[in-house]
Amino acid sequence: MKTAGVDEAGRGPLVGSVVAAAVILDPENPIEGLNDSKKLSEKKREKLFIEIQEKALAWAVAEASAAEIDELNILQASLLAMRRAVEKLGLQPAHVLVDGNKIPQGLSVSCDAVVGGDAIHPEISAASILAKVSRDREMAELDRLYPQFGFAKHKGYPTKAHFDAIAEHGVIAEHRRSFGPVRKALEQMEGGAAG
Repeated sequence: MKTAGVDEAGRGPLVGSVVAAAVILDPENPIEGLNDSKKLSEKKREKLFIEIQEKALAWAVAEASAAEIDELNILQASLLAMRRAVEKLGLQPAHVLVDGNKIPQGLSVSCDAVVGGDAIHPEISAASILAKVSRDREMAELDRLYPQFGFAKHKGYPTKAHFDAIAEHGVIAEHRRSFGPVRKALEQMEGGAAG
């Protein structure tokens, strides 16, 4: 039975897309060292990222944009990105395992949510690595466009450095306007402009 593992990266940051991945591993071609992406070094994740793409029977990465996050909310946008990743797979899985406690709506296959699944099921671990590396690369790209924000370092998370950059440089199009700190910064900017 071909089982797809699904996970996402980037629910907590204030900027950019939420990225999801779906992976169907090949039991004949195992991958050593799969684990929750957060427990792996960046170097190890990059190495596994390539290996997963080479050895998996099928893999796909999809996202929901900052605008979609603002429109739907972060949970629904994460589930949407997950559904898109499953739908992009070149192979139809017989079953889907999703990291977390919620299942994307609208999937045409059976699905289970597994809390902490990225540390238990290798196919979810593989998906977590693809999602995390893809999201980090997106942040590196954003860092090249807006070096003053330091996205390559903090990856868009709500750190002091990020707050300081927003205070100094304002909000960019990729910021999630529905997130409290961004909304607050926009209100202060508008208040300052009005005054």
